[in-house]
Amino acid sequence: MELYGTLFCLVGFVGLVALAVIASAIRVVPEYRRLVVFRLGRSMGAKGPGIVIILPAIDRAVPVDLREQVREIPHQTSITKDNAPISIDFLWYYKVLDPTESVLRVGNFEMAAQGMATTTLRAVIGGIPLDDVLSEREHINNMLRTRLDEVTERWGVKVTNVEIREIIPPRDVQEAMNRQMSAERIRRAVVTESTGTREAAINVAEGEKQSNILRAEGEKQAAILKAEGERQSQLLRAEGFAAALDRIFTVAKTIDQKTLTLQYFEVLKGLGASPSTKYIFPMEFTGMLQNFISKKE
Repeated sequence: MELYGTLFCLVGFVGLVALAVIASAIRVVPEYRRLVVFRLGRSMGAKGPGIVIILPAIDRAVPVDLREQVREIPHQTSITKDNAPISIDFLWYYKVLDPTESVLRVGNFEMAAQGMATTTLRAVIGGIPLDDVLSEREHINNMLRTRLDEVTERWGVKVTNVEIREIIPPRDVQEAMNRQMSAERIRRAVVTESTGTREAAINVAEGEKQSNILRAEGEKQAAILKAEGERQSQLLRAEGFAAALDRIFTVAKTIDQKTLTLQYFEVLKGLGASPSTKYIFPMEFTGMLQNFISKKE
């Protein structure tokens, strides 16, 4: 009985060891990851995704993530082409294209890439003046990405993007930039104010011009209407005079000499009613009386 118990325990132990070995030999690899398998020190290539069998004590698996990764390069002090020290930090993005090469070609890829990014940054900034560093950030990003990609390509890694996050120039440069920005804001304010004043003056002048044009047009129309009215009035007055003269001429044809003489006497009577002490007798007075004297005789 003791022998059977010992055998049972031994079989159970062997079964547990076998299950542990089988469990350690079976790996489930996600879609975004690969296992670079080394069998007795020799590379067997990248395995996965899915179920991968690893022989215990014989195979060694190195996981490699195929997703795009981002790493930060902390502030680095670099000297520009015109000997100005500036502090720059940036982010760089990479993606493993060949898992096997990324394991076989470099011992610690991330540390090697970080050191390469630091030296590349200093090399790139050293060939650019300070003003260009501050104004051509996109150009510097492209230069850094190209330089890093040339190095990491042999490791089976693609540098997809580089983004400078912050550039800190020297203090005196910052003060000069602040003064320049203040002067630029003042200049823009003065230009805006002068432009507004000019446009307002133009609008006022344009309004006065239109007002003068309308006023002159109104005066012109008024003068035309007034002249037209005067012309019509003169025409009517002339027509009235002409009608009156025509009437007088028609009536005058029927008046004889005696009627004219009597009318003349009426005028003289009116002159005599005046308080004046002088009496005026026209030379033809006797001729007028002659008409009446001759009749009596």
